Amino acid sequence: MLLRATLVAFLCASLGLPSLAQDTTRKAPAVADTTLSQPAESADALLSGLTDSLSAAPLLPDHMLFTQRAVWGKKGLVRVFGGTELTLERREKELRIRRSMLKLHTVMGLVTLAGFVAQGIVGSQLYNATGERYTSLRNLHEGMATAINISYASTALLSLTAPPPAVGQRRGLSTIKLHKYLAIVHMAGMIATNILASKIQEDYTLKPYHRAAAYTTFGAFATAIIVLKF
Repeated sequence: MLLRATLVAFLCASLGLPSLAQDTTRKAPAVADTTLSQPAESADALLSGLTDSLSAAPLLPDHMLFTQRAVWGKKGLVRVFGGTELTLERREKELRIRRSMLKLHTVMGLVTLAGFVAQGIVGSQLYNATGERYTSLRNLHEGMATAINISYASTALLSLTAPPPAVGQRRGLSTIKLHKYLAIVHMAGMIATNILASKIQEDYTLKPYHRAAAYTTFGAFATAIIVLKF
């Protein structure tokens, strides 16, 4: 066997043929693995798309109160006279302002509710009072009415002039929307109560209507506060 292998090698060398022996020292060229780079590129593309979509998202909701649009809209008083451009950073600050104003709105609402209760007690005594007691109770009732009107107006302005909410709030009936619907009721009742109060001295037959308007205002106002707790 050794002699045969030697002869074969000699003949191959003489004829210039390549050797039949395999060179096991060479390695196959490595194939580039592109599976790791593909997920990274996909993640970068996804993040880029999210950034573009966020930057293109509207900063103000389409539906706003007319008071909010007048103050905080694209051409509102804050933009025109305040020199504040509508940017994402600015909207974040405005949402913090909104949160603070609505907290104060809640506090003022509770103060106004307490005033309603006190005025209702005085008013019930006023209907049956006579003479000097009637005069003193009427003066007290009118003074309390002035204070309540101021606190009520302040409470309403804090809500009406607060910056608009964030874009993308849920639709449908919610406690916030119910609170707003009740606000329409007690605001109408508040106006009616004040108008009837100014006419009672001329026409005492308006007392029952004045009382009904006052009770309606109190009921709607109290319910508007309660629904925010649920």
